Amino acid sequence: MKYSSLDQFLTDAKVAYAKGPLALVFAEDAVEVDTTLRHHLEAGFPQVALLAPEAIVVPAALEAKIHRIVYDVHADNALVDAVNRVIEAAPGIWLYYCYNAEYLFFPFCETRHIREMLAFHTEERRDAMLSYVVDLYADDLDVFSNAVSLERAHLDKSGYYALGRPDVANHNHPKERQLDFFGGLRWRFEEHIPVPRRKIDRIALFRTKPDLKLRGDYTLSDEEYNTYACPWHHNITTAIVSFRTAKALRSNAGSRFDIHDFRWHNSTPFEWHSQQLMDLGLMEPGQWF
Repeated sequence: MKYSSLDQFLTDAKVAYAKGPLALVFAEDAVEVDTTLRHHLEAGFPQVALLAPEAIVVPAALEAKIHRIVYDVHADNALVDAVNRVIEAAPGIWLYYCYNAEYLFFPFCETRHIREMLAFHTEERRDAMLSYVVDLYADDLDVFSNAVSLERAHLDKSGYYALGRPDVANHNHPKERQLDFFGGLRWRFEEHIPVPRRKIDRIALFRTKPDLKLRGDYTLSDEEYNTYACPWHHNITTAIVSFRTAKALRSNAGSRFDIHDFRWHNSTPFEWHSQQLMDLGLMEPGQWF
């Protein structure tokens, strides 16, 4: 179904998305839009919405399976504003958001679907889930000038770290069960990345509720939503493997001519399997086996 605006979607599709989970995909360009949509449909999201300019083309058979929303993704705060409007319109559903050329992985996703995982997470009295945004990049920038190749995707197998998240309201003491995570291309090429955008953590999957707000740093206004685990044991975390940073570094004139190869001695081919991400410590199964 196609909608001329987010307003129309929130009004006319309410019956469809009222139970969730709902995935929002924001297409900043035409790169891998179709594979992003298919990946999240196959993950088990019953409702997937594409927010994109009219010029983004989606195959008709795929468009028939999603909600197509005409949206200016390049406006200031476009993603944050759209997510917050969905939160307000649909309290009580599980909501996920990502950009094109980003792919959600969760523990055992090859044999289990998203609703199974969210049911377990709900039983653990958790309303949000931490995601690590793991940078992907093609292994040969001469062949793949935009750094995107699903068949030859690589990621960093080390170089990730976390720092305590300071609480400005409490004399900058670290917040309880909250950390800022770093690594990947944003760490290795940090001179090209503005400081506020160097973190790789994102609260991308959460249950909406009245007065909840997404903030520009991909955290939420309820601080418990921003924690990586509950007080008594580890919880599930997810990974969003993403070509977005690689694309940006290749399209920005200030970095394109300084970077000739994203590979380094800790690069490894991405196997497109959740076990690899768990083995690398980039995803946590918690108590879910």
